[in-house]
Amino acid sequence: MTPGPRNLITDVPGLLVGNAQDAALKSGVTVLTGDQSLRASVHVMGGAPGTRETDLLAADKTVDRVDAIVLSGGSAFGLDACSGVMDALHAQGRGFQVGSAVVPIVPGAILFDLLNGGDKAWGENPYRALGRAAFDAAAERFDLGSAGAGTGALTAMCKGGLGSASAVLPGGVTVGALVAANPLGSVITPGDRHFWAAPFEIGAEFGGLGPDAASGLGDPVPSRKARAMGHPPPDKANTTIAIVATDAALTKPQCQRMAVAAHDGIARAILPAHTPGDGDLVFGVSTGRIPSAEADLALLGHAAALCLTRAIARAVYHAKPAPGDLLPCWSDLQNTP
Repeated sequence: MTPGPRNLITDVPGLLVGNAQDAALKSGVTVLTGDQSLRASVHVMGGAPGTRETDLLAADKTVDRVDAIVLSGGSAFGLDACSGVMDALHAQGRGFQVGSAVVPIVPGAILFDLLNGGDKAWGENPYRALGRAAFDAAAERFDLGSAGAGTGALTAMCKGGLGSASAVLPGGVTVGALVAANPLGSVITPGDRHFWAAPFEIGAEFGGLGPDAASGLGDPVPSRKARAMGHPPPDKANTTIAIVATDAALTKPQCQRMAVAAHDGIARAILPAHTPGDGDLVFGVSTGRIPSAEADLALLGHAAALCLTRAIARAVYHAKPAPGDLLPCWSDLQNTP
C-alpha cells in the first residue's frame, strides 16, 4: 500500500471535500460529496452519537445512495449543517427522485465543541450557513488540522483536528479516510511526543518520530481537556467521526462491513476509544467505479482501518494554534522543555 498523490480521501476518484469554519465560533463543518451519488452505510461504536439520516443507511432500508455526508462541530446544533447542504443540492436538482419531487439525501454526524473557548452566543444557528459554504468549497484539495469540522476539536492532551489519508492497493483500488478527531482519549503517548498511530505511519506524514519505546503506556495520564473544561464531566464532551471510502464497487452491506473494520483504526490511534462518552462513528462509502469481488472485502477493510489510523494522527499533527485555545497543539508541545 502506498498513499495516493494527495494522501487525502479525494485520491478516491470522483470524491470532493469542502471545509467552512468560523474562527470566533471555534467550530466548523466538513462536507464530502462527489460528481455522482454515492453508495453508503454507517457503523456506530461510541456510546453518545449525534446523527441525522443514518437509519436509512441500514442494509434493509430503501434508499441506496447519498448525495453528500456532513461532519460538523456544534453538537446537536451542528446537525443543521445538513440542511444547508440540502439547500445547495436542491438548487442543483440533485437528490432522490420521488415522482416530480427531488429530495437530497444528506446523512451527517456531529462532535461536541461547545465548551472549547469559542463564542457560542449566536442569535441564529450558524451551522446551516456553514454547511452550505462547506459544500460550495468542495474540491480535490482541502486543509487539514484546524479546519472544517476539526476547527475546535480537542483530544485529551492537545488540540484535535481534521485529518485524512489514502492508500492505493496493489490491484489499483484506492481507499481513503476523512476524520474529525475530538476524542475523550489521547492521540499521543505519555510524554506528548509520539503518536499511538506511529507503527502505521507511511514516510513522515505525521512527523516520522516512530513508536514510543517506553513500556506500560496503557495507564491513563490525567487529561488536560478534562482539567480545562471542568464541567460538565469530560466524558460528555467528545467524539471522533469519520468517513472511509473506496472506488471499489460495494453493496450497502459491504460498505457497512468496511466501516466496521475501519473502527480498528480509531482503536489503534486513540487511547481509550469507543467510550460511553464518545460518539465514535464511521461512514463507509463506495463510488463503485472499479468492479470488486467478495474476496476483496477483507483487504478493503484492513486498508480503511490503516488509513483512518493515519488520518487521526495527521489531524493532530496539522492542528494550528489560535487565540483563546484551551489546549496546546502537538507542535507546541514539541517546543516545551
